[in-house]
Amino acid sequence: MPALDLLQITKTFNRGTVNEKRALENLSLSLNPGDFVTVIGGNGAGKSTMLNAIAGIWPLDSGSVLLSGKDVTALPEYKRAAYLGRVFQDPMLGTAAGMSILENLALAARRGKRRGLAWEIKKSEQARYQELLASLNLGLENRMTSKVGLLSGGQRQAVTLLMAIIQKPELLLLDEHTAALDPKTAATVLELTDKFVKEKNLTTLMVTHNMQNAIDYGNRLIMMNNGKIILDIYGEEKKKLTVETLLHKFEEISGSEFANDRALLS
Repeated sequence: MPALDLLQITKTFNRGTVNEKRALENLSLSLNPGDFVTVIGGNGAGKSTMLNAIAGIWPLDSGSVLLSGKDVTALPEYKRAAYLGRVFQDPMLGTAAGMSILENLALAARRGKRRGLAWEIKKSEQARYQELLASLNLGLENRMTSKVGLLSGGQRQAVTLLMAIIQKPELLLLDEHTAALDPKTAATVLELTDKFVKEKNLTTLMVTHNMQNAIDYGNRLIMMNNGKIILDIYGEEKKKLTVETLLHKFEEISGSEFANDRALLS
């Protein structure tokens, strides 16, 4: 059974106005359990819109979203959160800045579970979180009582990544989660991402502006343009890709040049 099925989803913004924009156009996509799919595309291609459609940020014009065979199209965002893990581009999102690292991890671990009025983090929980933080190799296991708002962008993204996977999600959504980081820190967070995805066999969709990263990571690469998937490459073909051949394929299929300065400069 596919971990994710997008069945001819369409989304239009500002319908009926001069700013009307068809962001997704009858888009269909199926992911097998354990697929690590990188998503690349030009400006306004629909990459983040697709992730928002999966997360239930707003209703679709038409089409269906299925997670492990369950039709979640009509479910609001907060109910879909039980199935999804997500890391955003902005390191300030996804965490509670005024709470400690320990408290943030505890919140993530209890997502979707019944909670009473009592707030207690047991010693067994603390030991587990300390072990998870130690796996980051960032020294955060010794700073569990520090407020998340005091961490650097890279440290915060690493914690957010842990929060997204602490309960194994049916689907992990990464929305340009290293784009706001410096190159060295971005590389560290990407290595951690790859490590966790492989260890936990997580089905993952990773939107990236970096073509080389899209080639280097995952077992499958899709390229979007004008709200559609125009390339879907996997296996040996993906391993042989270069940035130059990927650009050539885009221009050959779309009939236009790739429009994303950040991707081209990365």
